[in-house]
Amino acid sequence: MILDLHPYLVLNGNGKEAVAFYENALGAEVLHVQTFGDMPENPEYPTPAEAKDRILNAQLKVGGTNLMLSDTFPGQPYQLGSQITIAITISETEEAKEIFNKLKEDGKVNMELQETFWSPLYGQVIDKFGIEWQVSTQTGEGS
Repeated sequence: MILDLHPYLVLNGNGKEAVAFYENALGAEVLHVQTFGDMPENPEYPTPAEAKDRILNAQLKVGGTNLMLSDTFPGQPYQLGSQITIAITISETEEAKEIFNKLKEDGKVNMELQETFWSPLYGQVIDKFGIEWQVSTQTGEGS
């Protein structure tokens, strides 16, 4: 079952500034902010110093809507026009696979579905209409 759907803003290193801006401009309540430096360390892929203060994920409550945002990782391309994606959270991994596979038909996979430290199954896909989706699974085990 689809649990929720959120607009997701992608910024280029100024995510902390954007959080403060939307908090002030929209009266947003900041629910959660996590930086790349907060990620569990992986010795095979150490987080570079210039990435540690960038936003990995922030969640803001604007009225009845959750707004999510993150910065790009240093060195990743940042293209104007692709700053807004859609984050979809699904309760079952099999349904997440099914939805991801349907979204990728005639589209492009940016990140195959895989386990991450925040989700048992997460991936990114651009559908045939050019819309980027972040598909995440949240099972009942508190993931």
